[in-house]
Amino acid sequence: MVGTTAASGQQSDSELVERVAHGDRAAVRLLFMRHHARVYRFVARQTGSDMMADDIANEVFLELWRQAPAFEGSSEVSTWLLGIARFKALSALRRKKEETIDDDAAAAIPDTADTPEVALLKDDKAVALRRMINALPEEHRTVIDLAYYHAKSVADIGEILSIPVATVKTRMFYARRKLGEALQAAGFERGWP
Repeated sequence: MVGTTAASGQQSDSELVERVAHGDRAAVRLLFMRHHARVYRFVARQTGSDMMADDIANEVFLELWRQAPAFEGSSEVSTWLLGIARFKALSALRRKKEETIDDDAAAAIPDTADTPEVALLKDDKAVALRRMINALPEEHRTVIDLAYYHAKSVADIGEILSIPVATVKTRMFYARRKLGEALQAAGFERGWP
């Protein structure tokens, strides 16, 4: 009966990674089905590009195939995958910056976006908050994204970002304060939607 349970997809993520380390492609597919959406959403928020997120999310699972034998199990598999995704997203963004248009061409493009005040008036609190999060510095935005949109603990965030837990807490404190000030300045009551 235990074999039937394992065969029906009830194995833990760590057990599946161990199977991947031994060349089991079915285990990769199971991990892909369990974690692809989360990895994709995380990368899409980091890069701002659905197309880039799709490519990178697929690369993460190729990397899982390559690195499975080195997985030590000291963290959750989802944390490990998000760490790989973050590294790949940052690398892709660096490459993209190198390919950007020159300053003269960028200056010639008209800015048709609403002012922050007009945009906030048009949007409800949740949309406004998402924009405020996107306006945060990258280190604050990433911490907020992992904590509130991916339900990661402070320890998991520290591991994904390769920073101490105290640094995670400090970044979270400043990010929350900046978001609270931005919400108040926009006329919203302080607090999460």
